[in-house]
Amino acid sequence: MLRTVITVIFILICVALVILVLMQEGKSAGLGAISGAAETYWGKNKGRSMEGRLVKITKVLAVLFMVLAAVLNLNVF
Repeated sequence: MLRTVITVIFILICVALVILVLMQEGKSAGLGAISGAAETYWGKNKGRSMEGRLVKITKVLAVLFMVLAAVLNLNVF
């Protein structure tokens, strides 16, 4: 029973990770800018923007993914 619940949570985290990664901008988005355009207000305050929140949520879900993958790999259930 517990293994089934953890597996369902694991699948939900997998789907959420895929969606979050696809929602993020690519790293090459600012390469076409001319001299310093990347240092705008949004570039400096990226942690407060929607992109910054997506990165933080992705990191948390990635850690949960790895922990649940390790737990599911154990044969204690």
